[in-house]
Parts: sequence; C-alpha cells; structure tokens
Amino acid sequence: MKKALIICAAGMSSSMMAKKTTDYFKEQHKDIEMDAITATEGEDAIRAGDFDLYLVSPQTSMYLDGFQKIGQEVGKPVVSIPFNAYIPIPMGIEKMAKLVEESI
Repeated sequence: MKKALIICAAGMSSSMMAKKTTDYFKEQHKDIEMDAITATEGEDAIRAGDFDLYLVSPQTSMYLDGFQKIGQEVGKPVVSIPFNAYIPIPMGIEKMAKLVEESI
C-alpha cells in the first residue's frame, strides 16, 4: 500500500481532501491511502519518512522549498498541490488523485 500525506495550515480542509481522495482510490480499486497534518508538524513528518509522498497545500506554499529540501535529504518526494486539485468536489478529488498517482 502507498501512503500520501497532505501538509496544511490547520488540517481541516486537508483532512476532508485526504478522506475524499482515499475513498476515491478505494472506488477505483487502487491501494493508496491519504492522511493530513498541520504545517507545524510537516518537517518532523517528512523526516520520519513514513509516507511515500508529501503534498503541500496551496495555503502553506511558503514552506514548500524547505519541505522539499528535507524530502531530498530523506529521499521522499514533496510536491505542491495546485488550487484546482484542492477543492472537495468530484473534479478536485480527481485532480488530487491524478497528482498523487503521478508523483508517488
């Protein structure tokens, strides 16, 4: 099973996106799970390396460069989520799923 983690400002919208995208993957019979945490936990989470992919939400893009450097140190991809893949509607969920599959 592959795992992806969304790093967000407060974790509310990212938790919803993580759940909806995980549900989408299950419907598609794909073995990918998603979770979410706050940006203050991001550095430690990436260093721990427990996920296959780390996604930085649009509202926390100011941390992207730093998180990507840590990701390089531990050999894990860290990517930015575009705004159109961060909308909890079917189109946004599909875009998020595509981003995860392309990046993982």
